[in-house]
Amino acid sequence: MELTPPEQRVLGCLIEKEMTTPDYYPMSLNSIVMACNQRSNRDPVVDYTELEVQETLDALRERGLARTVHGKGDRVLKYKHVAGDVLELTEAQKSLLAVLLLRGPQTGGELRTRTGRYCEFNALDEVVSELAALAGREEPLAERLERRPGEKEPRYTHLLGAVPDDLEPATPTQAEPDRIEQLEAELAQLRARVARMESELGLES
Repeated sequence: MELTPPEQRVLGCLIEKEMTTPDYYPMSLNSIVMACNQRSNRDPVVDYTELEVQETLDALRERGLARTVHGKGDRVLKYKHVAGDVLELTEAQKSLLAVLLLRGPQTGGELRTRTGRYCEFNALDEVVSELAALAGREEPLAERLERRPGEKEPRYTHLLGAVPDDLEPATPTQAEPDRIEQLEAELAQLRARVARMESELGLES
């Protein structure tokens, strides 16, 4: 399934609000626009118009991932996602996909921290296990990215469409070699100091 960046953002927002603020879900068009354009917990930050979000919601409805809701007493039309049913997702998998849709590729540790508002993972292994389940499907929904130079942990990304992120290997910086030289110099100074103290104490071998 190839979702456009706006479709990814809107779907991610619908899942997020369903799981984190259920009292305000389903959502009106205006509330979805505000959710899409949040400055926090979003990467990249966007500035979608109401028309853009409306067209995106229509596209998600055509894909079978969103529906309209007109409950008793509602003054405006509201929207909900049905990704959990259509894609057969567990609550844990929904939370991981939502954060990946909203913030792009992330490490397992970042995902564990950022899904804290959605559901609780007791250990990093649980996050990795759910990601592996998403990646191991007949039509994978996530994948593990190889570590880039300078990175300590691998990142994970969703496979619901193109991700607006530079996945090319990071360019090595001069900072690491400089730091090594500094540590070597400090070690040499410490060795000289220890040798001087041993000499003063008559402990020379």
